[in-house]
Amino acid sequence: MNKAEITSKVNEFLVDEFELEADTLSPEASWNDIGIDSLDFVDIVVVVEDIFDVVIKGEDMIDVKTLQEFYDFIERKINS
Repeated sequence: MNKAEITSKVNEFLVDEFELEADTLSPEASWNDIGIDSLDFVDIVVVVEDIFDVVIKGEDMIDVKTLQEFYDFIERKINS
């Protein structure tokens, strides 16, 4: 799966599941910028694990502050 496909899938479920506006999902947007809190983030991790068939540990996500960092993180998890 390439980076464009990952970005598309992540943005799609953020819009569908969290009712976010697609135009707010820029790569440099932080979780706060798009209105995601820590409880939402737990749900996001569960969805990502299901969609991409990866396992994510909490400590893996400490440095993931923007959507671009999240896309990159998922790509690394898929390819590892």
